Amino acid sequence: MSAEAADRVAAVASSRPSTPLQTSWFEFLLDGSLLEKHLKKANPDPTPVQLIVQFLEQASKPSVNEQNQVQPPVDNRRNRTLKLLALEVAAHMKWDLDVLEKGLTIPVLNMLLNELLCVSKVPPGVKHVDLDLSTLPPTTAMAVVIYNRWAIRTIVLSSFPEKQTKPGPHQMNVINILQQEKEMTENILAVLKEQANDSISVLEGALQLKKDFYVHTLRTLDLLAADTAANGETESSTAGLRISADELHCQVHYDVGGIFFHQGCTDQTAYQKARDHFRQTKDLLKKLDSTVHVHLDEKRLAGYWNACKALTEDCDSDSQTTAYDQINSLIRAHNYQAVIEAFIRDNVTHSLPNHFRQSVLREFLYKVQQGESGLDEVCHKLCICNAIRDSLEGEVLSVRFQQLLLKPNKWMVDFILEVCTLSLEKEHLSETLRRKIGNFIKTLCENLEELPLLFVVSSHKLFIELLKEEERKVLMEQMRKKSATINLSAKPLPSFFDIPASATVNIGQLEQQLILLLEPRKIRQTLIELHGLAERSYWKVNNKWEVPPDYINVILSIKDNLTKDLVYILMAKGLHCISIKDFAHARQLFTACLKLVTEFSPKLRQVMLNEMLLLEVRAHESMTAEGSKERPPPDLVSRVRGYLEMRIHDVPLRQVVGEECVTFMLNWRENDYLTLQVPPSLVMNNPYIKLGQLLASTCKELPGPKESRRTAKELWEVVVQICSVSIQHKRNSDGRLSLIKHRESSMGILQRSKFITFIKKIREPLVLTTLISLLVRLHSIVRDDIVNEVTAEHLSIWPSSIPNLQAVDVEAVAVTVTELVSYALTLNSNNQSWLITQADIYFVTNQYSAALNIYLQAGAVCSDFFTKVVPSDVYSDQVLKRMIKCCSMMNCHTQVAVLCQFLREVDYMTAFKALQEQNSHDAMDSFYDYIWDVTILEYLTHIHHKRGETEKRQIAMKAIGQTELNTSNPEEVLQLAAQKRKKRFLQAMAKLYF
Repeated sequence: MSAEAADRVAAVASSRPSTPLQTSWFEFLLDGSLLEKHLKKANPDPTPVQLIVQFLEQASKPSVNEQNQVQPPVDNRRNRTLKLLALEVAAHMKWDLDVLEKGLTIPVLNMLLNELLCVSKVPPGVKHVDLDLSTLPPTTAMAVVIYNRWAIRTIVLSSFPEKQTKPGPHQMNVINILQQEKEMTENILAVLKEQANDSISVLEGALQLKKDFYVHTLRTLDLLAADTAANGETESSTAGLRISADELHCQVHYDVGGIFFHQGCTDQTAYQKARDHFRQTKDLLKKLDSTVHVHLDEKRLAGYWNACKALTEDCDSDSQTTAYDQINSLIRAHNYQAVIEAFIRDNVTHSLPNHFRQSVLREFLYKVQQGESGLDEVCHKLCICNAIRDSLEGEVLSVRFQQLLLKPNKWMVDFILEVCTLSLEKEHLSETLRRKIGNFIKTLCENLEELPLLFVVSSHKLFIELLKEEERKVLMEQMRKKSATINLSAKPLPSFFDIPASATVNIGQLEQQLILLLEPRKIRQTLIELHGLAERSYWKVNNKWEVPPDYINVILSIKDNLTKDLVYILMAKGLHCISIKDFAHARQLFTACLKLVTEFSPKLRQVMLNEMLLLEVRAHESMTAEGSKERPPPDLVSRVRGYLEMRIHDVPLRQVVGEECVTFMLNWRENDYLTLQVPPSLVMNNPYIKLGQLLASTCKELPGPKESRRTAKELWEVVVQICSVSIQHKRNSDGRLSLIKHRESSMGILQRSKFITFIKKIREPLVLTTLISLLVRLHSIVRDDIVNEVTAEHLSIWPSSIPNLQAVDVEAVAVTVTELVSYALTLNSNNQSWLITQADIYFVTNQYSAALNIYLQAGAVCSDFFTKVVPSDVYSDQVLKRMIKCCSMMNCHTQVAVLCQFLREVDYMTAFKALQEQNSHDAMDSFYDYIWDVTILEYLTHIHHKRGETEKRQIAMKAIGQTELNTSNPEEVLQLAAQKRKKRFLQAMAKLYF
């Protein structure tokens, strides 16, 4: 480098401000006066908390002996001086635990305060709760108070969730240090929690002392270091920094109140104790002129105070009640209207914060969820009040309010407008607030779909006062567009009645009347009047009038137009009434139609008799579906039999009549009739009757020996054909594609959709079980997956193979069995066989959460919600293994381990492998109480010890230490312990997955 360059570098270097070098920890050892000078600096570097860490870190460094073995820290003068320096820094900070807790970790602060106890001559080996503070030297008593204050504060602070700190680059030594620190923290917390009641007792004892307290200062600690304590100065009543009794009591009341509040979630009476301590804190704060030695968050104290009053229903609170107190007292008094009025007033005063208003709404919603009636309207009104408050503050409207606007009604809109009006009743209201409410009104208009409600808003004074003329025009145009889409059949506008009456108007009015009428006599009278005004086909007036295509030609062939219209309309209206289950009007309409057609058409008479039979069948089935146990009258059964035996030619027949007659007979267990007395010709011509006969025969033969189930094979072939493709592409030897039609059975191919419709009209459990069994068997064959087979009852009666497997539509079989089982469970959701089949279907299709839910339901229904033992035929080893796999696939590995005990032979390999998994999505150690197998519990303690998970290891140890699990117990005691845990575990699982 040239001389000029060197000069330039020197000049630049000299122009930069120099950073003072950081004082090293060992310099304080060399110069006794340096620490006090350093701490008096405006911004000392290192900071006081950094110094404490450095001093204690150096004082606790392990030593290495001549044999290269690691030894505990040596108790020499150097280390004692370093610890004393750390205490002197804390004394300079006046033992402010707020600052110390923020800057130091729990292990470091624990070491510091233990050293304070040591130098303050607290008797070693004696529990603090056994000490009499009034007889101890002032600084000794104060050290005990400080330590126990920190103990209960640390318990409270550790309960708050914390974001995990990331160690940065992946370095093993850093990770090891963090892991060690975590283990130390867990161990310290475990001890503090165990001694929490003792710490509270110590502090409550301190509150009984009325004398002033003294705490160590730099001077008193220096005297200790100089070994001048022999003169007794450091133990005298005036040594150290004086803290008045009121100041200490104020701080202790606050800390003890915090621990009691923390304990309130498990002990409701603790909230009352917390309230009393916080009241004392507030009283002492008012009494103190200055609070030099009191370090507490007054906002947090106010929050604690309000929470305690709400939780303990404190009525003798301050004379100056806050808005919080008023709302809480109104809720306790069930004066919900006053709560709503208070929220409306608060929209003007803004004295309640939004989060409090939202929490009140959530409380009411919770009460609704718990089953309290009559609170829905209160929730809606509070939600509206909060939405308007949000608008006033420029916040986004809540999702709950927007959901409310999806189903608006008149009272809701009126209430919204009323609250908006009351929220603007304030002197000197700013234009900004008026504009915000205007935007809210605009949003309301844009969200309302019903025209009458829009008219309510648009006619309100707020709409005119708060919205600009251009905005009103746009909204009115939107309303006109909405009104144009209104159904033309709606009530006409009043101006319509000003039009002079004419023949056209009369016809229109009569046609509208014809559409609405249900009385046959009035329908006939209206048609006569219409035919008198104009001769036309009035059966076309309403395109919703429909009669079955099978009958349309017969009806339209009637020559007299009036009779044609009347027959068509009576039948169409009757069919509509059946579809909406208005069976009384349907009977009136069909009876009138039968009486009419009997006069001129035997064919139509039989048609109406068939339709009236279908009406009665559906009416009775509807009563049964609603819970009626009454059997059908003999007359109805006789009429159904008559229809099934009917041989009248040239009468149009609807297949649905035969279909529902067959399902009616199956549902009422008329199997003998279906198998023995139905004419063969009818069986051959109607596939539904053929299906019914085969089902009835199979159900009859189920109790018999296997070789007698000949009809089961025939039913199998029919269902296989239904689930097969009718045409298949096949490649010839020359490579060209050809079409091969499958041979049809004697009943013809029934479409799968019609087969499903037929099945969904059956209610008889045995018939449904038979069909489920058949389809499950077919499903297993076409899937060809031995490991993941669906189970059902009576599987052994069906064939084990299909000759033409390629022709079967696999997807059709899967869909059919799924639909059938789902339908069956809608009829009886407690049928354990159907539930297991449903769960198996979910399992083989990899829907593990749904499968586990249904397996648990199956166990619950046959054990009175697990209060009894689940039968082994329900929770077989196969079912249990599938439940284990479900839990494993959902990463609920602790649940896997518990379920492994349920097997006849405990599956230790699966259980151990599951417990090795660290990424478990269940509650882990909360399930340890359900484990009764000592081997698994021992493995758990080993795993947690190996990982350094102290708390979890202690939970496992507690579980294994229960006397009822002692392997020396009689077998009956061990079995009872296992059954108790099985029951509790299955109930806990049910609560998780139901």
